[in-house]
Amino acid sequence: MNTTNLIPLYAEIFLLIATSAILLIDMFLSEGKRSITYMLSLLTLAGCAALTLVDFNAGTTVYTFSNMFISDPMSNLLKLFSYGAVALTLVYSRTYATDRGMLSGNLGGEFYVLALFALLGQMVMISGNNFLTIYLGLELMSLSLYALVALRRDNAKATEAAMKYFILGALASGFLLYGISMLYGATGSLDLTTVANKIHEGSVKPTILVFGIVFMVAGLAFKLGVVPFHMWVPDVYQGAPTAVTLLLGGAPKLAAFAICIRLLVEGLMPLAHDWQQMLMVLAVMSLAIGNLTAIAQSNLKRMLAYSTIAQMGFVLLGLMSGTVGLDRSGAPDAYSSAMFYIITYVMTTLGSFGVIMLLARAGFEAEELADFKGLAKRSPWFASIMSIMMFSLAGVPPMLGFAAKFSVLQAVLGTGQIWLTIVAVMFSLIGAFYYLRVVKMMWFDEPTDQAALLVNTDMRVVLSLNGLMIVGLGVFPGALLSACLTAMTKTLGS
Repeated sequence: MNTTNLIPLYAEIFLLIATSAILLIDMFLSEGKRSITYMLSLLTLAGCAALTLVDFNAGTTVYTFSNMFISDPMSNLLKLFSYGAVALTLVYSRTYATDRGMLSGNLGGEFYVLALFALLGQMVMISGNNFLTIYLGLELMSLSLYALVALRRDNAKATEAAMKYFILGALASGFLLYGISMLYGATGSLDLTTVANKIHEGSVKPTILVFGIVFMVAGLAFKLGVVPFHMWVPDVYQGAPTAVTLLLGGAPKLAAFAICIRLLVEGLMPLAHDWQQMLMVLAVMSLAIGNLTAIAQSNLKRMLAYSTIAQMGFVLLGLMSGTVGLDRSGAPDAYSSAMFYIITYVMTTLGSFGVIMLLARAGFEAEELADFKGLAKRSPWFASIMSIMMFSLAGVPPMLGFAAKFSVLQAVLGTGQIWLTIVAVMFSLIGAFYYLRVVKMMWFDEPTDQAALLVNTDMRVVLSLNGLMIVGLGVFPGALLSACLTAMTKTLGS
């Protein structure tokens, strides 16, 4: 057990030092030089990506700090996409945050610093191999996000959203901690590998384990925002500044998926039959309530929040398809399909909220469906990009979302549960209505807003690439699918 090998933590150490330096540098910058903080944040993300890419190319699994921290192909791939998600969020939100005073006065560069600290928490979650390590990462991420939601202190909606998010987030952490304490009491260890081995030996009382799993799954469900633990999602998505909403709906979902793999698959695989049944119920309820409720929404951010709930239902379908009885041969395919889906969701969500922030301007939030009427007459290109995002979320070929849904449904079919596949397809068809409604309003309705679109060059280029990537990877999904499968196969085999 090597506690001195810091190589697997180079990216985390670099991010911590760089973020602390950015915080200090920003204190001495005037409002007119806030772009320096922005550029330093992007350079920090690029540095993290370079360090992680070295580990990803090596393709090895390395443990450090008494097996509390792990660097493996899955963690490195998820971290790379997390860097990308945060970088795109910062680019998309630059003008939006400036117009709303989020980068001026007493607030300064806190938006960038808190975003980077939230990313650090996500990285610890992704690489945690111990209950306490994962929990520490979770709390670092959560506390940063709570502060970000409340960043606009003069905005009543944002303050209310922050209160709801903080209270329900604390409740979720309590559930997770209580589940961890029960598993620790039953096995006498916080190390995931040790816990899995003791459960496999059959020397632990099953009743305590089942209760621990129930509380743990409830805590994870809160973080993923699935039914019936979804109450915070629409309110927080709508109330938070759109830039912060994107920070909530992007990279944290990748970290939440990672801790599902760490806790359920690597730590509690011998009890897969129990937690798979729970995930199946949560998945079906999320698909039903998420898609049906989204139809009634007139606020686009709220609609996308319910869409997120339904999309997370698909992720749970992939997670619950890994084993059939004692047969675990399909685990790499099932878990890699869920990983592929969560990455696809994050990439598409980035583009969707990017267009929302593009249409917003000082004193105006473009978050109602009516605000998108006639967008094609104002800007055919950005209307096309938003259409691509909606088609992808709906699962329309040849967009990336179709390949993601297909891979998950393939994994579910592999378990022999045809009825579950049919249910997922039916609710996806229902969900297509509210996505296509946005497309119809953009292309066939008369515009209610005639204001010219003023777009920064960096946002125009990045948002365009985001849209083209969804189409390109949808036509040729093999590379991303293969990367997810290889990463998951190596991780499960280590």
